[in-house]
Amino acid sequence: MPCNSFSVFVTLLLARAADVEARGLTNVAFVSPTIRRSTIVEPTSIPRFSSDWSNFDYIDDEEDLEIDTTSYAKEADTQEEKAQVGASLAAPTIEGGIADPIFVPAGTQLDLDEETVLGVLNACREEIGTVFGYSAENRGVGITGGVDFVEMDGPTVVLRLKGRFWHQRYTVLDRVSLYLQQRIPEIIDVVIDDEYQLTDEANEKAA
Repeated sequence: MPCNSFSVFVTLLLARAADVEARGLTNVAFVSPTIRRSTIVEPTSIPRFSSDWSNFDYIDDEEDLEIDTTSYAKEADTQEEKAQVGASLAAPTIEGGIADPIFVPAGTQLDLDEETVLGVLNACREEIGTVFGYSAENRGVGITGGVDFVEMDGPTVVLRLKGRFWHQRYTVLDRVSLYLQQRIPEIIDVVIDDEYQLTDEANEKAA
């Protein structure tokens, strides 16, 4: 190509590029005698939006996180002070049947039947009462646990634990089992109706 023709070509090419830039086009084809190249100009920034936090709600810790906000008495407080605090808290309900307590010494051989089991279990609630929350003094320091009769499966007695204990729940079950079996020797075993009730997690979640 003659030199003057090439100069005219370059001049036209530069004029076209300037026109394209002036009009803000983003897809431009530049042609040279040896190269054909397409350049795509893409946005270099992404718009960001700030939040005014209007859709965020306040979390009620007492409800959503299940935090126990009860003010219990201290161990060093008097029995009267503990009882005063505990009187405002409901005692554990007794479910599964109840009978008049049967107070007999360990080694007594009572017959195995549901009425007798209920009576001895009721006596157990009183005689080892420091374990349970049936007394206002115990509830005053945060012991709200209780034991219920569920059923008899032959010579096996099935119980249920509920509420909060200071002792490990395995220990509570062992003490109740020993109390019953020392008075009703025909009882072969005392078990819980749900093994989860014996876990620390169950005790921590108890109201």
